[in-house]
Amino acid sequence: MKNFLITLALMLLVNIGVSQAQTATDSWAFGFGLSYPRFYSANITTLNSDYGAYLSVQRNFSEHVGLRFKGGYGHLAGRWNDPALNEIKETTNLLTGDLDMLYYLVPCAPVSPYLFAGIGGNYKSLTNAQSTMPDNNKFGSQLNLGLGADFKISTRWNFVAEFGYHQTNNSELDGTIIKDVSKEINGHDSYIVLSAGLNYFFEKGEPSPQCEPCQGITMAMKDMTDYNKIEDMIKKHIPKEVVKEVAVDRYIAAISEDRLVLVGVNFAFDRSDLLPESYPVLDKAVIMLNERFKANVEIQGYTDYIGTDEYNQELSVQRAVTVKDYLVSKGIAENRLTTVGFGKGNPVANNDTEEGRTMNRRIVFKIIK
Repeated sequence: MKNFLITLALMLLVNIGVSQAQTATDSWAFGFGLSYPRFYSANITTLNSDYGAYLSVQRNFSEHVGLRFKGGYGHLAGRWNDPALNEIKETTNLLTGDLDMLYYLVPCAPVSPYLFAGIGGNYKSLTNAQSTMPDNNKFGSQLNLGLGADFKISTRWNFVAEFGYHQTNNSELDGTIIKDVSKEINGHDSYIVLSAGLNYFFEKGEPSPQCEPCQGITMAMKDMTDYNKIEDMIKKHIPKEVVKEVAVDRYIAAISEDRLVLVGVNFAFDRSDLLPESYPVLDKAVIMLNERFKANVEIQGYTDYIGTDEYNQELSVQRAVTVKDYLVSKGIAENRLTTVGFGKGNPVANNDTEEGRTMNRRIVFKIIK
């Protein structure tokens, strides 16, 4: 288990430089992963056959502060010797539920370290306990402290690596109760946990104004609702002779015999959500597709150059899928539509200007007869 966690962490460290997912002002996330628990302050000798897993739900209230509920399972093992010096293996199966506050030290960085602290409850089930206790299955409480790091790997996914220290409210975690309190280390058993997993952000708020490249992209987006301006830019790139068979509307411009640009289909910043001005354009596309009912369409998503290749590639695919979902909701057969993302590839305008970047953030229909 330790080798697996170390290998996974190294792989993320090698590849993290290519990621640049944006930080939101607030968000909700679902997490899951594997863990390696281990007795830390206990009265038996620890073994290395421990394992565990966890699920979590997290609410980030700002770029720096979050609240997390984390449920976990841990299998901890140790050994002790009976009076005949026979070695006995003791196991503790532990179910936990923790409520922790998280503080992100550098929230805008691709790798964001954080601290956490909180309280929790546990239910332990013991096997081969050294001392005879009234009940080997028992509820308890615990205090939690730890640190971790978030690795932003896409717009919705983060890899999380974490170290936690957990102190229980009694000395029964390892199945050993020492009557002579003076021989107890501190009267409270404790354990540590190394974990690695993924967080999926199923809801994100507005992009953080504190984090780059938010400021540059926000400035570049300010003219996106100026349809006449966008249309003029597109016309500069349309061939002088346009094939008559290609359906062209005011907001559906042909750039080749089989490719159409949807002028004015815009998205929320750093998201695949359509902005209100996009719907009239897409409704015109629905009319066109109903008229050309035998044609299939490949929906191509593009972005400007700001951000990494991997980040823009995923965002362009998500936006193409959003357009497809809308067309299907309006009655276009799903088997007529496919999606593909080209990220920041194939620019049709100069990415060094606001106008050019606006032009390059586009949705293109490729007509497949």
